[in-house]
This record gives sequence, C-alpha cells and structure tokens, in this order.
Amino acid sequence: MEKTKLIATICGNDNEQRQIEEFIKQGIDVIRINMSYTTIEECKRLMKLIDDTNKRYDTHVAVMMDLEGPCIRTGEFIDGKATLNTGDKIRIYMNKIKGNMTGFSVNYKDLIDDLKYKTRIKLSKGNVELEVLEKGLDYAVCEVLKGGVVTNNSKMYLPGIKINKKFLSNKDYQDIMFAHENNVDFIVASAISSSEDVLEINDLLIELKNEHMALLAKIENKRAYEDLENIVGVADGIILDRGDIGIELPIEMIPSVQKKVINKCYQNGKLSIITAEFNSFLTKKVVPNRSEVSDLATLVSEAVDGIMLTSETSVGSHPIETVRTVKRIVEASEDSIDYSYFFRRSLNNETKGVTSTVCSSVVLGANELECKAIIVATNQGKTAKIISRLKPPCPIIAAAETEEIVKSMQLNFGVLPIIAKGSNLEEITENAKSKIIDLLDLKQGDKIIVTGGFPFREVKYTNFMEIIEV
Repeated sequence: MEKTKLIATICGNDNEQRQIEEFIKQGIDVIRINMSYTTIEECKRLMKLIDDTNKRYDTHVAVMMDLEGPCIRTGEFIDGKATLNTGDKIRIYMNKIKGNMTGFSVNYKDLIDDLKYKTRIKLSKGNVELEVLEKGLDYAVCEVLKGGVVTNNSKMYLPGIKINKKFLSNKDYQDIMFAHENNVDFIVASAISSSEDVLEINDLLIELKNEHMALLAKIENKRAYEDLENIVGVADGIILDRGDIGIELPIEMIPSVQKKVINKCYQNGKLSIITAEFNSFLTKKVVPNRSEVSDLATLVSEAVDGIMLTSETSVGSHPIETVRTVKRIVEASEDSIDYSYFFRRSLNNETKGVTSTVCSSVVLGANELECKAIIVATNQGKTAKIISRLKPPCPIIAAAETEEIVKSMQLNFGVLPIIAKGSNLEEITENAKSKIIDLLDLKQGDKIIVTGGFPFREVKYTNFMEIIEV
C-alpha cells in the first residue's frame, strides 16, 4: 500500500458513477468535491454515489468539501468564452452582462471600490493580464497587457490587493451546514487571507458541536502565505495550491514556499497536502513528462501526507488513467523516503507525555525489528495520527469501531484505517490481524507491534505496547 494519501476531485458529468467506482477501486483515499462549481443537490448526488460504492466494495473512502470562499469570478460570455487581444481596451462591469471581447461582468459588485489605478488583474490561470486605466461608477476600463482566451466563471487574481468582500457568503454558510448535516469528513477553507478567516469557520463548527469534520486551510495567495504561521496554528492541516499561488508570487519563489509550508506542518503536527501539477493530463496526452514525474517524486520523498489532484481528474481528458499513473509514481518514489530522518525530526516536535512516549517507542521498535505492521486499537484516532507523524516505514493499521473514525484518518501518512470490533484489546487486535494477513502478504514469523490503551475504553491515553509474531 502507498503511504502517501491521494485525493481525487470529482465533478458532475455523464461518467461520474464510473469515475467514482474506478477511483475507489484504484485506492483513492479521499474524493474532493469543489463547491465553486457544484450545487448542494449535485453534491448530495455525488456523495450518495460515493457512499453506495464504498458499501459495494467494503471501502471507507472519505469525502472532502472544498468551499468556494470569497473568490471573484467573471460572469458568462457569449458562446461561453471570449478572446481578449493584447493592446485592446476593455471594460469590467459590476452589473451582470453577457461578456465578449470588449467587456465582461464580475460576481462582486463592490470590486470597483477595491481597484486602484494601475492595478494588475490576472485571468485564466495568469495567462491573461489586464491593467486598470480608469474607473467609472460601476465599471473599470482596462488595457489588455497579455491577451488570451477567457471562459465563463474564470477566477480573477488581484496580486497585492486586499479585497473587502465578506469571507463567508450565504452559499458558503449553506454548504457548511449541509456538510455538517451529512457528515462530510474534511472541509477546506479556500481563498483565505488570514487566520481570522479560518477561525470564522472553526467558530461555526464549534457552535454546531461538530468534532468530526477536519478543517483544512488552503494557501493560494500572497496574503495567506504571509500569515502562514498563524494559519497553521488554527487549522487541522494545510493545502498548498501551487498553481494559484504561482500566479500571485514570482515563479522562482514556489519551491521555497513549498518547503516552508511542509516544514511548518511538520513542526506543528498538522497535515501537509500539496496540489499535483500534471498539465499533460489536461490535454489528450496520457503520459506525463519527465519534469512532472520528477516533481511528484520530490514531493513524495518529503513525506507529505497527501497529493491532491484537481483539474487532472475533474476536467482532464484521462481522469482514471491519471490516478493509475500517479499511484505508480508514488509507489516507486516512496522507496526514497528517509524514514529515520523524519522520525528523528518529528520526535523533537512531539509534546512529551505517556502517549507520545509509547508512540515513539513503537516506531523505534518497528524500525529496529523491521516489523511488517503496527496495529493501533483506537477510540478516536489520536494515537494513530501521532504515530503517522513519526513516519514509520511499515503500515499503521488503525483499528476503530466506527466508520466515522475510520474516515477521519484517511489523510494521515501511512495509516490504513479499518473497522475492527471487539470487547477488549485482544479481540480487536485479532480481528485486525485477520484482516491484514492477506492484504499485506504477511508470512509466518513476521513481527507486528500492537499498541493502544489498556484496559481498552477505560483509559484516555495510550499505555500499552506488545510485539507479536504471525
């Protein structure tokens, strides 16, 4: 099994059922639904397909809901797109119109108040660039500095400009309520500018008494990156959107930004997730180029928790083949992970206590004895997550009694969460062991480390460790 978790994005289309089924069969850990392009009704349908497929294959693939956030987008264009020519003058209207090569509207009527003379505006993933020349009451006149094609609902980037748009829109609020009521496993705060934005969602989850849904913060603009220290402190994990942040920051900065995000996550014991960059899969090509393969291999060698596929699986030409190819690259690249280095590094960042001491002893024992697996009997998943941060070279089998707890661990590096019931630690361990013998191809004499709280359910910390042989 791959230790690096894979997230695939799905959107409503004619092949959605087959795609979900193939994603799950291929071993995708989490399926992401981007609410920027999805209604609640569509989301409900996709979640039912995921749930039905999980039941059919006895899997526990989790669901991630990515909120739209205060994203500024263009309106619709005649024929769905328009070509803006370099040197032309165009207008951006605050009122809704059907756009063309001379002008278009935006979904934020107060944008005119935030724009300034000489403000640079980027569209189409930075391939189109405009500059504000003048402002009217409800429109701005811009020069096209770099021409290109702009499509319906294109995301607008305003590097260096603070937007005064309310963070949580009515749509975001309704999406969060839907996620809460339907037991979504992970929710993503998108288009954030600071830790205050993350706290706004966190406060709502506290008010709802939702302790299951993990809150991930997406770093995709300069302002969020500048407040990274505080954002890491209040989120359960970080998603670095390298495509979007690469539009706002100089391209040469992205490797150092990536390294800083990963390091901050390690230091704070938070999930680190990086978006993939496989532009080859957005065309008719089925094979990635060498630089794309090398980029993914480097990410895997950094022992990040997860790789997120976005456009590659939602609008790409070959979503299923993309997943297969990425899995092969990840599997081959995990041989290059220096597990002992990450163990020593993570050990220094763990808070000292009974549970953390037992967990470090478990991983040290697994390393020295070349154990084939670590079985963790867990009530809430906390011990399995601590062991995950210590990066053992063998799989972490997290045995929990409910599907909710199992799904909550689907993004943690190296964790294979399973449902294993029992009245005591011994029964749970035996049930877990019987499930993984064939899965991990265990042989007679192979060593396994078992850990948990003893007596099980009666203690609130991990205090037990045993080494057993198959």
